[in-house]
Amino acid sequence: MKHFRITPIGIIHTPFKRMDECPHQGRERGAEGEVILDERLLPALKNLEGVTHLFLLTFFHLADRHRLQTVTPHGPEIRGTFATRSPHRPNPIGLTVVEILKINGYRLHVRGVDCLDGTPIIDIKPYVTDIDLFPQAVTGWVKKSKNKGRGMPKSILY
Repeated sequence: MKHFRITPIGIIHTPFKRMDECPHQGRERGAEGEVILDERLLPALKNLEGVTHLFLLTFFHLADRHRLQTVTPHGPEIRGTFATRSPHRPNPIGLTVVEILKINGYRLHVRGVDCLDGTPIIDIKPYVTDIDLFPQAVTGWVKKSKNKGRGMPKSILY
């Protein structure tokens, strides 16, 4: 396959310094962070006023790119990486929905972060309920195992 390069558009500052501190989903803890974009991208923020939520696409720069199976917080079963939201994957791209708290120039203050401090941001997209919400979606194994793994030691997860 052909390789290509993606240049980060900024970084995110979060309260999480180690992987074991990160929540498995940002909404769970409601932690706040600050996205700092390349100043040249300021015009790209035009029309974000009134938008409440964004998708952040991140690059999990410290992830294990060779791990193809993992254990999740939902139970002890080993799952295929593409059936999980684990940061450890061949192309460790993170996807999270954050709430915009404030936009200050090329800095976005957000809530719902779930990545390490200093994680590169590769793109930002608005969350649009008419397009992104699928109430009838089926979550497969996740729904079946909900809460099964609560209380599992974080050291064996992901």
